[in-house]
Amino acid sequence: MQHYAWGGYEFIPQLLGFENVDNKPCAEFWMGAHPSASGKLETEEGLQPWYDLIQQDPVSHLGEKVYEQFGELPYLLKVLDVREMLSIQVHPTKDEAQKGFEREEAAGVPINAPHRNYKDKNHKPEVMVALGEFWLLHGFKKEEALQQVLDTVPEFNFLGKVFAEDGYYGLYKMVMEMPQEEADELLLSLVEREITTPHTKEEPGYWVSKLYDGVLPTGNIDKGIFSIYFFNIVKVNEGEAVFQGAGVPHAYLEGQNVELMANSDNVLRGGLTPKHIDVPELLKHIVFEGIEPNILTGEDEGQEIKYDLPVEDFAISAVKLENGREYVSKSRSAEIFLVMQGEVHCSQITCKRGEVFVVLPDEEYTIRGIEDAVLYKAYVPVQKSA
Repeated sequence: MQHYAWGGYEFIPQLLGFENVDNKPCAEFWMGAHPSASGKLETEEGLQPWYDLIQQDPVSHLGEKVYEQFGELPYLLKVLDVREMLSIQVHPTKDEAQKGFEREEAAGVPINAPHRNYKDKNHKPEVMVALGEFWLLHGFKKEEALQQVLDTVPEFNFLGKVFAEDGYYGLYKMVMEMPQEEADELLLSLVEREITTPHTKEEPGYWVSKLYDGVLPTGNIDKGIFSIYFFNIVKVNEGEAVFQGAGVPHAYLEGQNVELMANSDNVLRGGLTPKHIDVPELLKHIVFEGIEPNILTGEDEGQEIKYDLPVEDFAISAVKLENGREYVSKSRSAEIFLVMQGEVHCSQITCKRGEVFVVLPDEEYTIRGIEDAVLYKAYVPVQKSA
């Protein structure tokens, strides 16, 4: 469990079946073998951190091909409950992550230093599947739509010339490197207008007003507000997914999802956060082009809905089982199953909503629905041998 300040108070405790007596925000529930917060497996010696078990016997836990390619469990599965907006962020490519990590290591920056950008050498592509209505920022608006924003928001009118001459990069660089006093002066009237005007969630003004709880801020104004206007505001419905590749700026705004990502913690931030923001580093990694958000509905194969993802590190599917029906498969990597609804039986284990089990590689297995059930399955898409 991760108690980040932006998390909700009820969804994850209800999912996992405990009472949040301390009233802590419950933002993320992690499932996997991340070294800083590993899940635990039931063994004959009792509960053991899965990360440690993988170190002791990697092939049994990862499978030979996954171990050869990645040397670790290459994914991390999470449930997120987003009550407040997350930071605007971008993830580096694998090549850039390696360079950045080695640069900071050579400079002697401690791995846990708050101003450290690169915690490991890995890229961090991720996919989220919505568990209900979910809202996020995802990539820059297309040119015509962004031009319309610059034309219709009075505070941004002077930026139209910058965008026409210097494109996405010049525009974003200018506002992100703007002295804080200038940004405060520019954005104060905008925030004041938005918090006194009714908005729908499709409009940037709704999220500006939510950021400040409808109250005019007295301190510095967050430059992340520019991104709320410049990026696509995306609504995703239950069962739909969005993939975030390297270089695509994004931020989660509100809702609950299941998220699957590469096993990395490399995040470059650009606002809406008290955490470290490194604008020059951020600008080096963003893809500066307008995009049409690609919402994945998944391919329905009867019992299983599979989402087509452009990565080798991980894959996710939703398994739907009616009471008494069986899902029969053979694992080619470690497969994590999260029961989101109902109850199932697999081998000697019975699992209900909020419980998680792992099928280790090269196992033939059968999951039977004891009630109508929905499970999310995370795995590595290992190709079958010819």
